[in-house]
This record gives sequence, structure tokens and C-alpha cells, in this order.
Amino acid sequence: MAALSPLSRARAAEPRPQGPDRSVGELLSRVASDLQVLFRQELELAKAEVREEGTKAGKAAGMYGGAGFAGYMVLLFLSLAAMYGLGNVMDGGWAALIVAVPWAVAAAVLYQKGRARMRTVSPKPERTVETLKEDAEWARHPTK
Repeated sequence: MAALSPLSRARAAEPRPQGPDRSVGELLSRVASDLQVLFRQELELAKAEVREEGTKAGKAAGMYGGAGFAGYMVLLFLSLAAMYGLGNVMDGGWAALIVAVPWAVAAAVLYQKGRARMRTVSPKPERTVETLKEDAEWARHPTK
């Protein structure tokens, strides 16, 4: 939680009248101040959630990039294999094909991992939505 400003500390240290001695203006001021603090905290929570989800999306995008590069290598080596296979019937083509197979496996693995990570990304800040619902319920029924 953020540290209190000097003004907030001074305000908190002031003696406040209790019960019926409080004025309506003071009560409204206090409610407005509490709502400001609440909304600032909710905004910070939303920012943290969006950052977290952005990080997960970035990692998944990296996996897609790796899968794309590995796919490119598969095409390159398969093309070379076909070229050497046709040109030399056995030796050079088979060697290039043996090199291309591990790239095909790497592309498949990276794609699956990237896809699995992308499915865990949630664009909506779930905790913030839940706490905002709780805050709205509290505002409607503060005694519960």
C-alpha cells in the first residue's frame, strides 16, 4: 500500500467529532476521499494485471516466432533435400533430409507450447473486475 502524504497524515491525526456532531459536508468529504483512494487502488491493481497478462502474451508470441523460424528452416532443408536428392539420387539429398527432420520436430514442439501459453492469457483483469463488483455491492449496502 502507498505511503500517506503529509496532508493525509495530518488529516488522519486531527480529532474528528463522533456520532451526530459530524456535519454532512464533513461526511461527504470523507466519503469522497475514501472513494478516491479506492479508485486509485483499483487502477493500480488493473495496471498490474494488464502488465502480467502482457508478459504472458509476449512469451507466447516468442514461441510463435520460434515456430515460424523453425518452419522456415524445415522448408529450407526440405528444398535442399529435394534438390540434392534429384541431383545425386542418394547421398546429398538424404543427408539434407536427416538435418531437416529435427527442425520439423522443433517447429511442432514450439508451436504447441506457444499455443498452450496463448490459451492461458486473459485480456480482462479478472481480479479487478471482481473487486469492483464487491465495491459496488458495498456501496449499495454498506451495512452488510
